[in-house]
Amino acid sequence: MDFFEAQARAKKHTSRLVVLFTLAIVCTVAASYVGTVFALRQTNDYHPRRTSHNSYQVHSEAGPLPSWWQPRLLLGVSMAVLAVIGLASIYKWSEFSAGGSAVAESVCGRRVDPHTIDTHERRLLNVVEEMAIASGVPVPAVYILDEEPGINAFAAGLTTSDAVVAVTRGTLEKLSRDELQGVVGHEFSHILNGDMRLNLRLTALVFGILFLGLAGRGILWSLRYQSFGGSRDRDGKNSGGIVVAIAFVGLVLLVVGYVGYFFGRLIQAAVSRQREYLADASAVQFTRNPGGLTGALKKIGGFALGSSMQSNKSAAIGHFFFAQGFRSSFGGLWATHPPLDERIRAIDPQFDGQMFEPPEVVDVAHESFVTAGLAPARPAAVPPILPSAPSPSSEIRSSTAAAAVAAVGLLTPEQIENSQLLLDSTPARLRRATQTPAEAQVLLYALLLDDDPSIRARQRDFVAGRAGGDALHLLHEFEPSLSALRPEHRLPLLQLALPALRQLPPSALGPFLDTLDELIHADGRVTAFEFALQKLLIRTLALGRSPASATTRYFSFNAVIPEIALVLSVVAHASDNGEAAAAATFAAGAAQLKLIESQLTFLDKSAYDLAKFDAALDKLAGASLPIRQRTVVAAAHVVGADGQILVPEAELLRAIAATLDVPMPPLILAA
Repeated sequence: MDFFEAQARAKKHTSRLVVLFTLAIVCTVAASYVGTVFALRQTNDYHPRRTSHNSYQVHSEAGPLPSWWQPRLLLGVSMAVLAVIGLASIYKWSEFSAGGSAVAESVCGRRVDPHTIDTHERRLLNVVEEMAIASGVPVPAVYILDEEPGINAFAAGLTTSDAVVAVTRGTLEKLSRDELQGVVGHEFSHILNGDMRLNLRLTALVFGILFLGLAGRGILWSLRYQSFGGSRDRDGKNSGGIVVAIAFVGLVLLVVGYVGYFFGRLIQAAVSRQREYLADASAVQFTRNPGGLTGALKKIGGFALGSSMQSNKSAAIGHFFFAQGFRSSFGGLWATHPPLDERIRAIDPQFDGQMFEPPEVVDVAHESFVTAGLAPARPAAVPPILPSAPSPSSEIRSSTAAAAVAAVGLLTPEQIENSQLLLDSTPARLRRATQTPAEAQVLLYALLLDDDPSIRARQRDFVAGRAGGDALHLLHEFEPSLSALRPEHRLPLLQLALPALRQLPPSALGPFLDTLDELIHADGRVTAFEFALQKLLIRTLALGRSPASATTRYFSFNAVIPEIALVLSVVAHASDNGEAAAAATFAAGAAQLKLIESQLTFLDKSAYDLAKFDAALDKLAGASLPIRQRTVVAAAHVVGADGQILVPEAELLRAIAATLDVPMPPLILAA
């Protein structure tokens, strides 16, 4: 499944969603206007008349009834309804602007401790890490819904940098590793295909429409002890009539709000059902194991609790979940997911309709890693994908630009297998260091230590002065593992460390980034890896802390021609094959941008510096998806123009792709 096509489809669905919700809002405005006119017509016959005793009596006057068509009233009602819906939607959107973690915690999710010794939680973390490394996205935070015994899961977030994966306790306890991988693959499809942001928009819009009904219900609830009789206050006014009027307003709001909510939920459910079919197909494509996903669906169908959610807090995000979390009303019209048997038959046409109940929880304390599901079972004959020894000039097996771009946004069995082998061959001490903020910081310091002994000594002294003796001790502890580290392990280690680094408070984040910058510039130059590490880290942490800042500002190629030319020039110089070779590879990339090819000028190294390159990438990050897509394609053709992709070039290409929010998996090294 093409990543860019999936993203474009998600944007198209968003545009269609806006149109449909506009129609729902129009219906809500119309109902509000009719209710207002009806109320005015009902109260028009009653006017107070002063008597000779200086008091008031209510007399009926058969005056003319208000017209049903009142443009000024319609305008006023429309503005009021739109203001209420808009403010309520903005409020709900602001609640989720903190990212996926805010969504998970709103439904009582508990973040999984990376040091957990619970075998089920450890298995889940391993599966999520494998898929994140394979797809090239930052490792999502993982949450458990401890109070939910049903089998269900969801992914949430605004970008890949703030995404989370949450599963219920029942999912952990009832599914095998293959089935869990199928469910997680389904959720990664939502992450890669742009569904998460669409889901949050759905939630905010539906809440905005529902707010009118909630306001009406609140008014009626506040009047539950009020008298609706004709009593008067000390000024002689009919207080009972005022109560009746307020109650009528509350009733109108309740009816109008829930009419709009009804249609909003219909739209929400229809959009969600189609996305679930797509996510199922993607999960099967990712894992090439349809039995894993269908096994999970069959267990939901056979389990007494199914996929039902116990907490009402989850109702607002029911369309996020892997399976139907709540009973659907109106004959299934509000169902956010297709029926289980239809989903299974879409994957396995031979399905006989038989569901089965999940087995009871078993004791896995004394099982092997494979039988406990902590590691996947692999045939013994599978040859190693990774090279047996590190080499700074290692060549990427996928040497064509087409292969590099085709891997964007995809999860394939080969990529998952490669990520599993890559993680298995990563030194255990370094993997443990990625699990805590303190050690993760020192690990990144260690990755930046220079090969030159004198520069390395200065860097170590600088770390000791900035981070203290404990950090220096950790550098010594990491030394044996670092000597065995291969080049292809470095960026995946950063991916693994990101969940821990996101927990750094702002007071600690600044000094940490400053220390990294000093280490990078200690030798007076910046390598492709150093730039990639710094750019990936800063970009991911920034989006993770403020995901709503990812906005589109440039929609024309003409607005970013100088930036594209600079990026392609930097990539062309990365191979160090000389000026003539760099110009030739630049031309190969520029040829992928036919609309502006003649306007792209190749720059020599003296025409730019690191700051200009960094600024160019930041500006391109605000460009529309087609611009970012073609820029990544062009950069990949620059890298692959000479028939090979070296590790430094691959790292630079991944940094560019990640900055432009295009997930690119690790490219497989040739043995």
